[in-house]
Amino acid sequence: MKDMSYLKDYPIAILGAGAVGQTVGADCVLAGQKVNICDLPPFSKTTLKDLDKTGLTIEGKQMNRYGFYRGGTAHFDLITEDVAECVKGCKLVIVCTPALGHRPFFEKLIPALEDGMIVHMIPDNYGSLRLRKMMREAGCDKKIIVGGWSSAPYGTRFVSEGGINIPKVAPIYRAITLRGAALPTTDQEEFLESSKYIGSFDAITQGEGAVGGNTVMDIGFSNVNPVIHVPGTVLGASTMENWGVIYGDNKYDYSIYSHTFCPSVSEVQYHFYQEEVALAEAMGVGIQPFDHDIFFQRTSVLGPEYMGEGVNVPFTEQWTTGFGTGPFTIQNRYVTEDVPIGCHVYHELGKHFGVPTPIIDSFITLGGVMTGKDFYKTGLTLEELGIAHMNKEQMLKYLNEGVYTE
Repeated sequence: MKDMSYLKDYPIAILGAGAVGQTVGADCVLAGQKVNICDLPPFSKTTLKDLDKTGLTIEGKQMNRYGFYRGGTAHFDLITEDVAECVKGCKLVIVCTPALGHRPFFEKLIPALEDGMIVHMIPDNYGSLRLRKMMREAGCDKKIIVGGWSSAPYGTRFVSEGGINIPKVAPIYRAITLRGAALPTTDQEEFLESSKYIGSFDAITQGEGAVGGNTVMDIGFSNVNPVIHVPGTVLGASTMENWGVIYGDNKYDYSIYSHTFCPSVSEVQYHFYQEEVALAEAMGVGIQPFDHDIFFQRTSVLGPEYMGEGVNVPFTEQWTTGFGTGPFTIQNRYVTEDVPIGCHVYHELGKHFGVPTPIIDSFITLGGVMTGKDFYKTGLTLEELGIAHMNKEQMLKYLNEGVYTE
């Protein structure tokens, strides 16, 4: 194992200052690290507002099997709208923006890359493939490591009152294991080892540890968001939209976990997952394995991420941790991101490799109708990832060895 303790001597750069980005950054600060954080206009006018004066406080339940907890108020070393300024002199660069924000950040990151940087996508959402493609197009040959994770280290939310965010975040849970991979996988050992020097991964490093996926495509398949969020939100839309109207006093008490998940929805999630498994097998890549029964309980396949094996919250019980997790509208990233990014890439791969995806396709159609969007037209494509022209052998050579076939 390569000694990467030198990473302790460098500040960490966080790109994207949403709930995940701010929580990751503040967690690293509270772990004793120097952290720069950046967001881009117009979002930065809200996300970075007054952070220099107030700092950011971490509180919340932070549920996890081993009881890891870290709270307090963190102050960032640098708060900026300039990506180049944020990453200058950093070795660890953590991209925490939603997938729809990857391109504008990458356009500014690529000219600022320095040899020896390690870029972590949290979550990956095919960001590693997009960044490598954009680097090739820009003629950038900096010697960096690029990789991503199947999920974020926590489910976290901003604390708000009356529609106004307070400078606090409340992680609902902390992951004790995450699945990650580098592009190419020849860099994977160093990529995974470097996560031990990211303070926000401490519950993982001290818990059950990071797990290496079989290529970054495995990480895309292992992202639990599409299989959990999309069926739960689309099939539970009536409960969501009626919550706070006829079902409950406060619409913000609603949670798909507590109020929508049920055996029928779980059956759909399981068969959705089986289509992913068929895609992974056809491509010769991996996917996180899940038993049938893990879908049939309130935490679904998210549970093992923060509670380990054996977690089971039966449908006969409420999952109090899940109250208030939403979503509260169909115009939520559970649909507007997880359908055009997660589901649509599965659809494209299915066409490319001859694997039917009827259940996944149904959610692209229904999610589009319900949000008024055509996700078949706007969804992420294999062309945007630079892999549309590749056969199985060419793709695996690229994913594993970094040998790109034009």
